[in-house]
Amino acid sequence: MPGTDPNRRPRRAILIFFDTLNRRFLPPYGNDWVHAPNFRRLAERTATFGNCYAGSMPCIPARRELHTGRYNFLHRSWGPLEPFDDSMPHLLKEHRIHSHLVTDHQHYFEDGGSTYHTRYSTWEFFRGQEGDPWKGRLAEPDIPEAAKLQRNDLWRQDWVNRGHLEREEDHPQTRTFEAGLEFIETNHAQDDWFLQIETFDPHEPFYTYKQYKDLYPHTYDGPHLDWPEYKRTTERPQAVEHVRYEYAALLSMCDRSLGRVLDAMDTHDMWDDTMLVVGTDHGFLLGEHGWWGKNVQPWYDENIHTPLFVWDPRSGVRDERRDSLVQTVDLAPTLLEYFGIERPPDMQGFPLRETTATDTPVREAALFGSYGGHVNVTDGRHVYMRACASPDNAPLYEYTLMPTHMRGRFTPAELSEARLAAPFPFTKDCPVLQLPAHGQRNAHHHGSLLFDLEADAGQEHPLVDDELELRMADLTVRLMRSNDAPAEQFQRMGLPAEGQVGPEHLLVRRQRAAAERAAASLPTEDELPRGRIDLRSPLSEILAVPAATDAIEAVVPGLLSNPRVATLGHVTLRELAALAPAVLDGARLRALAAALSVV
Repeated sequence: MPGTDPNRRPRRAILIFFDTLNRRFLPPYGNDWVHAPNFRRLAERTATFGNCYAGSMPCIPARRELHTGRYNFLHRSWGPLEPFDDSMPHLLKEHRIHSHLVTDHQHYFEDGGSTYHTRYSTWEFFRGQEGDPWKGRLAEPDIPEAAKLQRNDLWRQDWVNRGHLEREEDHPQTRTFEAGLEFIETNHAQDDWFLQIETFDPHEPFYTYKQYKDLYPHTYDGPHLDWPEYKRTTERPQAVEHVRYEYAALLSMCDRSLGRVLDAMDTHDMWDDTMLVVGTDHGFLLGEHGWWGKNVQPWYDENIHTPLFVWDPRSGVRDERRDSLVQTVDLAPTLLEYFGIERPPDMQGFPLRETTATDTPVREAALFGSYGGHVNVTDGRHVYMRACASPDNAPLYEYTLMPTHMRGRFTPAELSEARLAAPFPFTKDCPVLQLPAHGQRNAHHHGSLLFDLEADAGQEHPLVDDELELRMADLTVRLMRSNDAPAEQFQRMGLPAEGQVGPEHLLVRRQRAAAERAAASLPTEDELPRGRIDLRSPLSEILAVPAATDAIEAVVPGLLSNPRVATLGHVTLRELAALAPAVLDGARLRALAAALSVV
């Protein structure tokens, strides 16, 4: 029987890592309508973790955790591995464990992710996901009428790419799994290897094929919609349902790819000596809480509470649930321990061997968030989303020796303000550049939030509970300190860098009104008055009517002078509110509607 010999030397490990895998769409986590038989099959062969949380968000920060086993969102935004970072696949390579990456994740090949794939012994990359700058075409591609507000170069390039992905065998997900299966076929009889099969799917756009769409018959007669933007939902319920089915169709394609790996493990009798880990970086909001996407709203459970499946042949635990609180930072220590490699001292995650075997806890609480946003903590039952203490979301600095953004380098203007800061405990005596920065989004707009998942699994009823907030704020501070958070992060969050957390540090009650305003739904089209110029009019039409621009300036000063607004002439004011809710909330939108009604 698998796992009956605890002294048997582990020989192989496979990590299947999806991007944007929403646990609430998976049958092992209670979904009863998504066609995903291989995820059911996976759960029957593994320990299914019910309390796994991501840490640093989104995609590339999560992968830095996957390599380093420590949080990074308190020091750095999206960026490469640093020269001082420990890297799990590189450590495997140093110990003569061959690490092989197969991926279609294009962010590895941009400025902000360029040092990850080279840590593996060997690697393969397959082109064409999202707006990957793959195929060059100067003539305009054929793009159908689409419900897309931000029609940028990424959007155009994706339609160029789709012209080369008309068959499933051409899809980068398919080619990625084919390469992984080729590695297994070639090396299943060999020892000492780690294979990472990583696909960008089911990340948006939810591009897939007829046989998967046919699994979800439904009526939809609107414009093309398989790439929801990160914004408030303003679409009608039929459109929201359609997008969920599009996501489910792509997830079913992922399920088929997963099944092919399970088949290979069966065929080659690999379960006795091969670890299998299946996970993701984060989820995706598909209309829940009135939002699409991630990053621009608080990190609700649909995004941050992730699926995780682990097969460890040493214990042989299968078809069992695990409730201990675990995180992405635990995956690197788990794989190192499996191969008998000592965990580096800067790696803060924990090996999950005993947790997989007996549900042994490894932590009291888990920290998560994105750079410059909420700093969040969960104890497995409660979730505390701590917003910045003041509207300026300051002070905030980047710490790096690799000054690149997602798709570009830091500019000379940014670098001109850099100074050399003293080493952190984890930078291995290396000083680092300190650069003034701005968070991706200002969390102050959303306020601080507190939830009890046992009583409110949907996070629809935030609590005001000073005693509970005090306990959760104390957990936040303890975890920030253990992560060597910069002193200014405590100042930004209104928390003590030293000493005790007290009632004077609590924010939920103080920011309650802001949180309620941010959570309020935008008015529907049917609720808005109609006129010659109204909230349904494109901005290009509004800008041509001086009386209308004067009315808008009186209600929201400076709105139309924002450079970004000038690029969105086809967008209505209601759609603009969905994209920029901190600028145009429901109250301001109603005031604009009233002002325009008399123009």
